Amino acid sequence: MRTPVFWQSRFPAALLLPLSLLFGIVTTVRRGLYRMGWLKQAHIPVPVVVVGNITAGGAGKTPTVQYLAQALKARGWHPGIISRGYGGQVEGVAAVPLDGAAARYGDEPLLLAQTTGCPVMVGRQRAEAAMTLLNRSPDVDVILTDDGLQHYALARDIELVVIDGARGLQNGWLLPAGPLREPADRLRSTDALIVNGNPAMALPSRTARFDMALQPEDAWCLGRPATRRPLPSFIGEPVAAVAGIAHPPRFFDMLRQAGLQIEAHAYPDHHAYSQAECASWGSGLILTTEKDAVKLAALQHNGSIWVIPVRPQLQPDLGQWLHDRLNTLRSPHGRKTT
Repeated sequence: MRTPVFWQSRFPAALLLPLSLLFGIVTTVRRGLYRMGWLKQAHIPVPVVVVGNITAGGAGKTPTVQYLAQALKARGWHPGIISRGYGGQVEGVAAVPLDGAAARYGDEPLLLAQTTGCPVMVGRQRAEAAMTLLNRSPDVDVILTDDGLQHYALARDIELVVIDGARGLQNGWLLPAGPLREPADRLRSTDALIVNGNPAMALPSRTARFDMALQPEDAWCLGRPATRRPLPSFIGEPVAAVAGIAHPPRFFDMLRQAGLQIEAHAYPDHHAYSQAECASWGSGLILTTEKDAVKLAALQHNGSIWVIPVRPQLQPDLGQWLHDRLNTLRSPHGRKTT
């Protein structure tokens, strides 16, 4: 999702405040009805960890889920992942195969399936997706949900909120006048905040905080994944950089900070690329993100496309923190879903 310019200020966004007030009332009442039990939540037999945010647009949720899946597997857990499958065409729920099409399952679920080695299930109804995943993969002992903080129909044990440190909460108003899906006070009731980059805002001190930096790894060639190049090896070469993510400037800035001179091509989040767009990038070197690569793999292209993976570095150790919290839930009377 491209960030509207007016979210960075309070005018002309203020003209939309009446709609934001209505949105806030609906959001608060809806969450209250779930907390009081008037709207039913589905409880599943294994812990549920939600990785979400309170702002519209990307903040780094999918790389965080990748990191957590790998960190938990290294500590003996068997995670499964559920996602809405935004941009896909699945009716009901469906398991994501490694050779699936991004147009059907969504780019993020396909990326997670290919990079984590975990079973991934997509579906608009996350509770149904979680139960289907458990039925098909009975060894799964924890569910990670990519996004879904506001999907209260699925009870959760742990809430992790990812914040874009550079953009923060912008003007601090609710949709549509601002970027917030829920009031900023919602951060105080979450279990941990993960700040992607330098924070531009004050954060609640009573909530656990983890600072995240996305570090680029060696590039690999689309179609020949065993062929690798370190990012600095592209310095001095003409490069087209392609990104269809929530905040393309983050990808472009990373390349520039590595010393590359790029011709940037930004597209909306979850963009479905066309053959004509591929041709417009020329026949030279093209650098792109992992998320874009799962869509570009299905197209013909004249250039040499190189994929830049990023891996989160978190301080302190979020993987160990989550492992310890999950072990606490294993104890008698340890689970307390919300």
